[in-house]
Amino acid sequence: MSYTAFDTALSDYLKGKKNAEITVLSDLSEDDIMDASYYFRSEETLLPLEKTALSHCGDSILDVGACVGAHSIPLVKKGKKVTAIDISKVGVEYMKSKGVNAKVSSFQTFETTEKFDTILLLMNGIGLAGKLSLLESFLRKCYDLLKEGGEVLCDSTNVQYFYEDEEGAMWYDLNADYFGEFKFRMQYQDKLDDWFDWVYVDKETLQDYGGRIGFVTELIYENKDECTFLMKLKK
Repeated sequence: MSYTAFDTALSDYLKGKKNAEITVLSDLSEDDIMDASYYFRSEETLLPLEKTALSHCGDSILDVGACVGAHSIPLVKKGKKVTAIDISKVGVEYMKSKGVNAKVSSFQTFETTEKFDTILLLMNGIGLAGKLSLLESFLRKCYDLLKEGGEVLCDSTNVQYFYEDEEGAMWYDLNADYFGEFKFRMQYQDKLDDWFDWVYVDKETLQDYGGRIGFVTELIYENKDECTFLMKLKK
């Protein structure tokens, strides 16, 4: 998958272009604008959901889709053993410069003999599964990478609200694909990355799929106003 636009935006930001903006295009909703600075947030400016997740991390952590290390860097500072993976080469190099053991890899292609206390999937990281049909195999790989008693910490958004009319009735086609499946691509200036699949998993579906594999699921944070939640899946 091409990641040139995203990496160029991160690189420009690090070179001093603090107003670098990434356009996130979607097949189902309006374009969104993301400031590159958002990915470089300090621990103090993380969302309450993210701070809650970090407080639940064990001693050895696999940070999946770590980007530039907004979560990995503070965990390393706390003395945690962190392995961070992302497909962004710029992000991985930046994390390395901050003392993080970071590797260029997708989760699907990541290989290791190490087992972890915690797998961290933040910023809707469970969406890396891509499609609901791939969620079970995605979670099974998480299960296999955990020590006994280890935990996945993942957040997601229930996007059913996206399909509600003004009276609260749902208008999506129940015979179509899962309502949380989207396609996105990144644009920065004249650079345009490839489309990629992303899935927003609702609470009940995540609990169902986690239970199929053997996880014990626990909701540990929820923001009902924003339809976001943080789930713990324990092996």
